[in-house]
Amino acid sequence: MTQIAISAEGLGKRYRLGQDLDPYARLSEVLSSGLRAPFRRRSERAAAAEFWALRDVEFEIAEGAAVGIIGRNGAGKSTLLKILSRITWPTTGSVTLHGRIASLLEVGTGFHPELTGAENVYMSGAVLGMHHAEIRRNFDEIVDFSGIDPKFLNTPVKRYSSGMQVRLGFAVAAHLQSEILLIDEVLAVGDMEFQKRCLGKMDEVANSGRTILFVSHQLPMIASLCNRCLLLERGRVVASGPTSDVIHRYQSGVGANAAMVDFSNEANRPGDGVASLLSAWVENGAGEHQFEYSLTEPVRICVSYRLHERLKVTPQPSLHLTDSGGNYAFVTSPHDWGDDRANGPGDYVAVVEIPGHFLNDGMYSVGVALNHFKSGMQTAFFERGALSFNVVDRIDENELRAVSRWGGRIPGVVRPLLPWRVEQAA
Repeated sequence: MTQIAISAEGLGKRYRLGQDLDPYARLSEVLSSGLRAPFRRRSERAAAAEFWALRDVEFEIAEGAAVGIIGRNGAGKSTLLKILSRITWPTTGSVTLHGRIASLLEVGTGFHPELTGAENVYMSGAVLGMHHAEIRRNFDEIVDFSGIDPKFLNTPVKRYSSGMQVRLGFAVAAHLQSEILLIDEVLAVGDMEFQKRCLGKMDEVANSGRTILFVSHQLPMIASLCNRCLLLERGRVVASGPTSDVIHRYQSGVGANAAMVDFSNEANRPGDGVASLLSAWVENGAGEHQFEYSLTEPVRICVSYRLHERLKVTPQPSLHLTDSGGNYAFVTSPHDWGDDRANGPGDYVAVVEIPGHFLNDGMYSVGVALNHFKSGMQTAFFERGALSFNVVDRIDENELRAVSRWGGRIPGVVRPLLPWRVEQAA
C-alpha cells in the first residue's frame, strides 16, 4: 500500500491588508496606534481588509512522487510551500508531513553576506537541518555540484553573483538526505548547464523514493520532472492529476483568446525597418477564425506582413509550433522562395495548412517569424507564442474511441493517420 508523504485538509491562509500592528512592537507603539485609530480616514480603515492567499486546499501526495505546482502569479503557490516548510502557519486546516523536509524557497537560503562561501555551506546546511559531520562528508561533492571554482570559496558571499548564490544554495539543499524536497522558482537564475544538472539531481532524488514538490512557471521543466501536478487559482486547487492534463487545463485558461493578433494599427509593429508584422491568425478550412479544432480537421495559419523596400531575394516566413509543455512540435517555412516573386514593397500574406489527423489533441503555441537576406540572413521579427489554438479529440468523431468509449489522452505531440497493413502470417 502506498504511503502518504504529505496531506492537507481544509488548508487556508488569511492576511490582513493594511494591518500595521507589529507583534514585536513596543507597548508605547501599540498604545499610540490605538489612539490614532478613531481619527483615521474611512478609506484607511477599509484598507485593513482580509485577503485569503489560500482557501480550503486539500490534497494528498504519495511517497516518492514528483509533483508540480503551477498557476498564475498570486495564485498561492509560494504561500503553500511556506506553510509546508513551517515558515508560516496556516489560519485554518492542517498539514501532515511524514519525513524530514529540505526547502529551497529563496536564492541563497540561510546565506550571510559577510561569510565566505565555505562558511555559508556549513551555516546553510545547519539551517536546513544537516549535521556538521554530514556537511563535512559531502562538502567536496556540494562544491563540485555547484560548479563554483574552489578559489572563490574563501570569498564573502556578498561578492557572489545571484547565479553563484543559487547554485551553491541548491547544491547544499540537494545533498540533504531528506524525505521531502520543496523547491520554489529558483532554477530560473541558473544557466542552462546548471539547470540540466539540477533536473538530473531532482530526477535522481525522485527515483530514490523521496518526494519532490516543485513550483515553477517553466512548464517544460514541470513536464519533464513531475508525474503529477496541482493547479492553483486564487488560492484554491482547481485541478489535480497527470501533469500533461493539468498543464493543458492551465494553458486553456491562459491563452483561450489568442487565435489572432493584429498590429496593423500600431506605430511600433514588430519588425526591423525592412519588413514588419501586420497580423497573424488561425482559421479552419472554411476561413473562419476559431480557437478550437477537431483532431480530424485541418488548421490553417496565416501571417500578414509588409515589405518596406525591394530585396534581391524573397524573405522567408516561418512558424514555430510548440505543445503545452514547451516542447517543439516542428518548425516550418517555405523552401521554394529563392526567386523574386514576393520581394518588392507591399503587403503579403503567407498561409500554411496543417492537415487533420496530424497533431495530437492538446494546446499549441505558434511563434511567428520572418527572415530576409538584405545583408546575410537577418530576422525581421520573431513573435514567440503569438498565437495559440486547441486540438480536441471528440469521441463522437473518432471511430475507435466511439467503440471503446475510452477518453484518455494518447501520448505524443503528433498523431498522424498512417497506412497500416495487417495480414495473416504464413
